[in-house]
Amino acid sequence: MQKETSREPNRKMNQHYDVVILGAGAAGMMAAIESGKRGRRTLLLEHGERVGRKILISGGGRCNFTNTNVTADNYLSENPHFSRSALARYTPRDFIALVQKHNIAFHEKTLGQLFCDGSAQQIVVMLEAECIAANVETRTSTAVESVSATNAEPHRFLVHTSSGDIAANSVIVATGGLSIPKMGATGIGYDIARAFQHRIVEPRPALVPLIFSANDKSLWCDLSGLSAEVIATPAATTKRRNAKPIAFREKLLITHRGISGPAALQISSYWKPGASLHVDLAPKVEVFTSLLNASSGRHWNAAYAALRIALPARLAERWIELHAQQGPGDWTNNGIAALEADLHTWTIAPAGTEGFEKAEVTAGGVATDELDARTLESKLTPGLFFIGEIVDVTGWLGGYNFQWAWASAVAAGTTA
Repeated sequence: MQKETSREPNRKMNQHYDVVILGAGAAGMMAAIESGKRGRRTLLLEHGERVGRKILISGGGRCNFTNTNVTADNYLSENPHFSRSALARYTPRDFIALVQKHNIAFHEKTLGQLFCDGSAQQIVVMLEAECIAANVETRTSTAVESVSATNAEPHRFLVHTSSGDIAANSVIVATGGLSIPKMGATGIGYDIARAFQHRIVEPRPALVPLIFSANDKSLWCDLSGLSAEVIATPAATTKRRNAKPIAFREKLLITHRGISGPAALQISSYWKPGASLHVDLAPKVEVFTSLLNASSGRHWNAAYAALRIALPARLAERWIELHAQQGPGDWTNNGIAALEADLHTWTIAPAGTEGFEKAEVTAGGVATDELDARTLESKLTPGLFFIGEIVDVTGWLGGYNFQWAWASAVAAGTTA
């Protein structure tokens, strides 16, 4: 634990609070609302000039604020059950009720994903209004430098900031991960966790485009902009007992560097350097079956015409060029069966990801075995909480990470 140390003579003490929350993103604002509603004197700190900056750019500017299909199975973590408690106690229905209270119109886009009809600004305005109603004090342009413990009861912590020291009985760390540094992401939350002896599961980019190897790039990247609905799966996975296989049926987009689109972003969270992934380019469709029943039509043009049903023309042509050499052996029953099998098991060995700059979220973070699953409070330091993206809980694409932000924030805000 980081002990209280002497500060510079010109450092000033800025009041005392029951709860100080670090980071005014989705999780931080929600935690402040819940804390303030309990009559706790609550301070919300944000190092940027405005609150909710990542909310504003989410969902293409319309904020995919939750998903109606949320379960603990939609999250990655060392402990796959950790998120279950918080998610069960604050559900998508609860957040939808808050959205409806503020008369924000929304719609379901696909796969349970809920978006604002208008803009993401509506969600930020809603959260700001709720903070005001709960008497939360918000300070922007205030950088947190560190947090230290103090024995000066009842305030257990000093939060050292760019504008002075702040005393708090409880501190909630909602500083987010490392993704999108241009939006102000920093590693301060991890530094605070380490200062209080918390273990960090190595942070890594998640929900991020993948980069082709040099060979695959030469084969595919001139087709940048083409997309198809596919099923993407890890080439090899360690399955949890009774867990569903990991597979995402969504759009895959070829880029000038590799692959993106929802299918690639989803599978990227499970990808590890050196591993491969499989792509089924024609889900649930036997593309070349017609060739088996037409001996007069067993040739390149017939295969291309069949594949055009499932893929864009240029992508179908490239795939046939690379997989069918137009030799007699390609058009035997065995040759066509092999062609079919290859279509459903395109193996890609990415060279890497586009990094935190393009990652929507950060996987890894504060280890869950050192946090209380019901409250998100540290088991090592009473009064210290970690919520949202900084915790080793990472959701799928499609509103799941916002729901974890809301749920983990409520768990901490109703306790701190």
